[in-house]
Amino acid sequence: MASHSASLPTAQSSPLSFLDIPLSLPFSLSAVTTPNIWASIALIVLSLLVLEQTVWRTKRKFLPGDTWTIPVIGQFVNSLYPSLENYQKQWALGPLSATSVFNIFIVIASANELTRKIFNSGAYAEPMLVAAARPILMEDNWVFLNGKVHIEYRRMLNQFFTRKSLSLYLGLQDTIAREHFAFWLKDSSKEAQSVMTPMRYFNMATSLRVFCGRYIDPEQAKLISDKYWLITKALELVNFPLHLPGTKVYNAIQARKVAMVFLLKAARESKVHMRAGGEPGCFMDAWCQEMFATGKEFSEKEMAQVVLAFLFASQDAMSSGLIYAFQHLADHPAVLAKVREEQERIRGGDFDRPITLEELDACTYLRATVKESLRLKPPVLMVPYKVTQPFPISPDYTVPAGSMVVPSVYPSCHDPSVYPSPSSFLPERWLDPNGTAEQNPKNYLIFGAGAHRCIGYEYALMHIAMVIGTASGLMDWEHKKTEDSEKVEIIATIFPKDGCLLKFTPRKRS
Repeated sequence: MASHSASLPTAQSSPLSFLDIPLSLPFSLSAVTTPNIWASIALIVLSLLVLEQTVWRTKRKFLPGDTWTIPVIGQFVNSLYPSLENYQKQWALGPLSATSVFNIFIVIASANELTRKIFNSGAYAEPMLVAAARPILMEDNWVFLNGKVHIEYRRMLNQFFTRKSLSLYLGLQDTIAREHFAFWLKDSSKEAQSVMTPMRYFNMATSLRVFCGRYIDPEQAKLISDKYWLITKALELVNFPLHLPGTKVYNAIQARKVAMVFLLKAARESKVHMRAGGEPGCFMDAWCQEMFATGKEFSEKEMAQVVLAFLFASQDAMSSGLIYAFQHLADHPAVLAKVREEQERIRGGDFDRPITLEELDACTYLRATVKESLRLKPPVLMVPYKVTQPFPISPDYTVPAGSMVVPSVYPSCHDPSVYPSPSSFLPERWLDPNGTAEQNPKNYLIFGAGAHRCIGYEYALMHIAMVIGTASGLMDWEHKKTEDSEKVEIIATIFPKDGCLLKFTPRKRS
């Protein structure tokens, strides 16, 4: 074992040798050691700063980005206040660019080809959602699996998003939607109000009814929604690295623990119900039925973790998608009129009954409207991946292992060569099968691509289309525009910066 003692610095060895201090000291030892310690600390700090800048420049090589990184924190301040404008500046630097936060080296891809390459890079990188996602959603959550085990898990879950399953879910979604439409109409005052919170409550109630059935009651759903907001706020690209009490990540972990209590209860009760020969009434019931039929058991914790992960997409991304759909239609009355005309025709004027999956399939203009709204304002701008081994992302650049590599969705969805007038809301662009939009599905990356493409993308499209289609027949809504209406706020997913101020009123029907 190495000795912890150290010899007294000599005039030759001391960093303060230029002071010409004699070897035989006639004064107190502390008079030398104190400045000596501070000089040593300063030297160490300086060495670390030089090393940090050297590592940054070595990893960055020729990629566009800061010439020197801000010591220790990098671009942490900017990450605390993310904005679409700052991301656009980063994307404008080139197909690949570099940044750094708390010494996490980050490579951002803006080009469609490189973005798709990252989405399909299972051999080199694994999804991390955001840096804090693993401690929040738990390390062993299925969304962080990779390779064969992920493929097998995904294959098992796919069977609960078939058309048969979607038909079951559609009825549940319709019931919850009508309940919340009544709330919105009852609470509507003379002034338009932000729909951020009401829309989040609505989506959480819908998701929990679809995934957990009656095993979670409305009050519990509201509590989970409130707690999940703490999770949402912590899902930033990069967070404070220490999960200390009071930090966003710490609060999110505590919120997750509360949510898991109810999700575990739901899984437990679902197993009891299905073992007793009950009929499946939700996702968990269908899963239990399949488990008991095949003999492949999943624990209550595994089931709860799957739903916990699903809630991120169904709560945050779906809320973003719905809010912008309502805003876009209010701002484009001619489009809303076409949606209504199609709904009247396909439903036979009857908005009091749930729409069927087959009828939704026939709503060509409605589906084009939903698709265009998501393209114009994709809920998720980017999806970080962790590089597990050196990743040759281009012929002349390899992303170092341990880095973060980020495929960007927004630039692909706003490529003017694929979507002329990319900032305009034009559902008609999706009606021409030979148009550039339909001929370039590689650009429509709203739900990702590759092995980790969103498993519930058909469910999401169905939900937004059902809500908008039904709302168009039952309600009118006005959008109060402000100077922040078109500005974007990023809270894991994107939202209008003013919260989207809407006023709902009952629609007069003949």
